[in-house]
Amino acid sequence: MTIVRRQTPSIGPLRGSLIAVIGLAAGLAGCSQPQPGAEFNDPYEPVNREVHAFNRGLDQAVLRPAGEVVGAAPAGTFDWVINFSDNASLPGMIINGALQGDGEGVSINTMRFIINTTIGALGLVDWAGKMGLPEQSTDFGETLAVWGVPEGAYLELPLLGPSTERDAVGEIVDLVLDPLEKMGTYDQQEYATIARVGEIIVERGDFGSTIDSILYESADSYAQARLLYLQNRRFELGESAADDQIDPYSIDPYEEFDQ
Repeated sequence: MTIVRRQTPSIGPLRGSLIAVIGLAAGLAGCSQPQPGAEFNDPYEPVNREVHAFNRGLDQAVLRPAGEVVGAAPAGTFDWVINFSDNASLPGMIINGALQGDGEGVSINTMRFIINTTIGALGLVDWAGKMGLPEQSTDFGETLAVWGVPEGAYLELPLLGPSTERDAVGEIVDLVLDPLEKMGTYDQQEYATIARVGEIIVERGDFGSTIDSILYESADSYAQARLLYLQNRRFELGESAADDQIDPYSIDPYEEFDQ
């Protein structure tokens, strides 16, 4: 029997790639500075609105009906889908935690991955969470923020939804840099993408009323989604709006609709 050993990439090429990514993200953010007095840094709003209309149509045709089926099931029926998907995402979070210098987060996520992949049946059961090891969620967009890359302009991405220039670069890196290929089992690699799609549908069912209120009940679903995304993302990263922008935290999202 021939044993094939995987080659571990050297740090040199990795370092060079990271420097290139930082330069790309910083360059994009630097080229789209907000106009003085602008409420949001959204120079691509016409295109963003077209993408939003596409995403809204996709939700109405596919995600919303699928989410309603999931939402009608007894609570907890599809927890295994989210558990498997979250566990498959942990190797990427471990790497991002290391790049951010978050030793505690790396340790917790590593233990979660080991426990849930073994006694948790490849992540179908979140035993680590029951043991007091909650997921330390992170991504490459947060890594770029830690490294000082500015947020950049607001974007709405096809299928992926609200984002920023910095987070869009992070999404690409998270997709290309797939540590699960080296750290996960064959079944985890085989079904990871399917599980992530399933997680989107399950969460659409779990948060159906909230998403419906944004997409179908607000006067301007694009503006509402933009406001809530930037508000939540900046809270997650501990950031605030630029000095010449309005802070979403200071805005009542329902004020314009109540008038």
